[in-house]
Amino acid sequence: MRGAIFDLDGTIADTAADLLAAANAVLGPEGLPLLTLQEDRQVAGRGGRSMVRASLARAGRDPDSADSEALFQRLYPDLLAAYETAIAVHSRAYDGLDACLETLAAGGWRVGVCTNKPERLARILLRALDLDTRFAAILGADTLPVRKPDPEHFRETARRIGAVPSRSVMLGDTLTDRETARAAGVPCILMSHGFAAEPLLALAPEAIAESFHDVPALLERLSPPELATRPDA
Repeated sequence: MRGAIFDLDGTIADTAADLLAAANAVLGPEGLPLLTLQEDRQVAGRGGRSMVRASLARAGRDPDSADSEALFQRLYPDLLAAYETAIAVHSRAYDGLDACLETLAAGGWRVGVCTNKPERLARILLRALDLDTRFAAILGADTLPVRKPDPEHFRETARRIGAVPSRSVMLGDTLTDRETARAAGVPCILMSHGFAAEPLLALAPEAIAESFHDVPALLERLSPPELATRPDA
């Protein structure tokens, strides 16, 4: 069975505005610079630590210092709480996702989510977007002892959806997803609508999708179905 393994933030849904709002909810009371969607959309895709570090750097503070790390550890639980309470105010699935998932199901693909967002928050978000039942498994950063780009995160997602890991494909939007696919020895499709800081061509994925309308055909090219064996073969 073939598997299509999706990243979440920047791949399935544009979550940047809600992530930045959660960061600002804890940065503001500390007197730290607030983040903006225009300047920090890509930072949002890299998670809470990156958002706090970006604000500290903008304030002229060393984000690598022990004091900065202690501040992050203190703020992070409140950031997660703020995010959970307003997790899908602005977040929306990208256009074409529903039709893509229907086409994949009709073609015999199994689909799952492999994200570095905490699993509980991933499930809450997907439920809020009416997508939680569309994926056979949802694995987050804390589901296993490892997380992307460790290939076991990808492989276990494939196994849990009933797919063969070596016949599965990683769909993502950033360097982390590309490195995950490379480590697992599988093809990678990067979505052009995501949070990548680098030009996608520089990441050398097997394919770049301009939209979800392109994904089914790309998947068929990268992981074609097994040829049926003739009775007399």
